[in-house]
Amino acid sequence: MAVTDSTTPYRVCVVCAGNICRSPIAEFVLRHRLEQAGLGDLVTVDSAGTGGWHAGQPADPRAVAALHHHGYDGSAHRARQFRREWFADVDLVLALDRENFAGLSTLARDDDTRAKVQLLRSYDPDVMAGDDTDVPDPYYGDDAAFVHVLLMIERAADGFVAAVRQEIELDVPGGEPSRQ
Repeated sequence: MAVTDSTTPYRVCVVCAGNICRSPIAEFVLRHRLEQAGLGDLVTVDSAGTGGWHAGQPADPRAVAALHHHGYDGSAHRARQFRREWFADVDLVLALDRENFAGLSTLARDDDTRAKVQLLRSYDPDVMAGDDTDVPDPYYGDDAAFVHVLLMIERAADGFVAAVRQEIELDVPGGEPSRQ
């Protein structure tokens, strides 16, 4: 991750399969945590799916309910499919599981583009090398499955915000973040 240009926000796209469950949850959690940390102007977050079968649909009502129950506003979402040409417009693509990671890596045209694809849980400070890095798909589960996914994403979000902070030098006198 290289957050370096103060005039252009660092652009992140979170990707799961259909963009109605995991990736919208991650989008809203990451965006909220970055705002709380005072980094919202430096990093933009959106989401997409590797498949287009839900394109144009809102987030799954269970995802929205889990978000609302935990203090996030997840109501303004429309699913969309990630496109190969988007790699030129994003700095980081966070896959929610290894299957989506593989699909995104296949879409990438070269090694530099493939390097933009990472697993979201690689930012979870509790995940050790060799651990399962997938955020499970809660689509066929119950409400508790969505809450479980949200909690996993929150842990990874904490690590992601910490990584962004490492990239950014805080201007202590004014308290305003500036990029290194």
